[in-house]
Amino acid sequence: MGRAIEDADFSARSIRRFQQRLNEDLEALAAVLKRPGFGRGARTFGAELELYIVNAQGRPVGRNAEIRERMDDPLVTLELNRYNLEYNLKPVRIKGCPFSAIEAQITDAIGRLGEVAGEYDAEVVPIGILPTLKRRDFGPRNMTDLQRYHCLTQRLTNLRGKLFSIRINGEEPVELRSRDLTLEGANTSLQLHYRVEPGAYARTFNAVQLATPLVLGVACNSPFMIGRRLWHETRIPLFKHAIDGYTRDLRDAHLPSRVDFGNGWVREGIYELFAENVYLHPPLLPICGDEDPERVIQSGEVPELFELRLHQGTVWPWNRAIYDPSGKGHLRIELRALPAGPSACDMMANAALLIGLTEGLASQIERLIPAMPYRTLVYNFYRAAQQGMGAKLLWPAEGGGGFDELTPVELVRRLLPLAEEGLAGIGIEPKESKRYLGLIEQRLDAGISGAGWQLRQFARLHRNLPRHLALSRMMREYMENSRQNLPVAQWKDIG
Repeated sequence: MGRAIEDADFSARSIRRFQQRLNEDLEALAAVLKRPGFGRGARTFGAELELYIVNAQGRPVGRNAEIRERMDDPLVTLELNRYNLEYNLKPVRIKGCPFSAIEAQITDAIGRLGEVAGEYDAEVVPIGILPTLKRRDFGPRNMTDLQRYHCLTQRLTNLRGKLFSIRINGEEPVELRSRDLTLEGANTSLQLHYRVEPGAYARTFNAVQLATPLVLGVACNSPFMIGRRLWHETRIPLFKHAIDGYTRDLRDAHLPSRVDFGNGWVREGIYELFAENVYLHPPLLPICGDEDPERVIQSGEVPELFELRLHQGTVWPWNRAIYDPSGKGHLRIELRALPAGPSACDMMANAALLIGLTEGLASQIERLIPAMPYRTLVYNFYRAAQQGMGAKLLWPAEGGGGFDELTPVELVRRLLPLAEEGLAGIGIEPKESKRYLGLIEQRLDAGISGAGWQLRQFARLHRNLPRHLALSRMMREYMENSRQNLPVAQWKDIG
């Protein structure tokens, strides 16, 4: 998706040719996966961090292109909206203290980006959705002027045949419409990349799916959209509504969405995840490369599978399969559900909890899958996003015989020893696990997430201040706490 798109041809003939190439790439993927030793190697962990550019009042500043040019850093990329940037963190080995290493990268990147942003009277801040956004912050003039974003807007519009629109219920429901993708651009996240060997892929992916609602429930950080109180993690419905191109009648027919939590448990491995997206979703960007994958495979090399990877980038499940041909080739899971922020240490605590739970649950997956219908898992995901720490989630009862109904706080507290075992099993040093799972435990004890802190401070401030001033005051305090890299459990109430 990050590739430049020039002179794209969206004719019916091009789409048919692209679809044919997708089918050829699927056959090539199947052949590569059968190679002895493919994808084996040291486990790695990387991340992409999306950030807002804001002024001293916490309002967006549309200077991403200028900041990127001044930074002259290939790890900085432009996001959809002009007030967002992404920093691509360098992968590290999953061994020893990888979360500390990524945290150090995050603080360094935010510091350097902040210095350059200061030249435009701005700074960068990690937060799921900026609470101070207004309706005027969306629309064509706010979109980053890159061909891929214009192409995506046009193609999604062609498929939908209508305006981009969102309608989100909550304490203060919101309904918005736009002729472009900038509503979706309000979302910023920390996208984790976890390398997994092919033989462990199905088990690990299913465990990621199980763990995601639990971690999301204690990690929410996006309770506002255009200043209105909505879900604790409003990114989840916002992304889905902004991209989903079906009319209500088609949604009622349960046709697949490009943004979802999957279509069921993975039975064998990564191939079926790629095949689902090829068979279920029409191409958005029918651009073909020059590679002959069959010839590449016959030569003993690893094929690029350009078309398959491009198509995969135009479908947005909350946990996404990744095939990477670099080196001798490998597979990853992209974990996309976690928001940016509040602090670098909080983000790595979320990552440690998610990976630790994934590894811990993977050892029990054969017992857990029969006890957890997939529709119940999807229910957990959306309830966690909607209600955060206070959500009531369903979890297989110990000993069998139905479900326990527990909050994410109760579930995560129960499973913290399992997360610690999972981290130990992949070589994480005890002091590293203790530090980051300790931050999670502090959060559970305080009963506060980034979303909870924002909502509480807004309620206090809004008693005496108009909405826009209360949000601005809250954001100034948020920015200061985040800048100091304080864990959110230690953030104080605004006096």
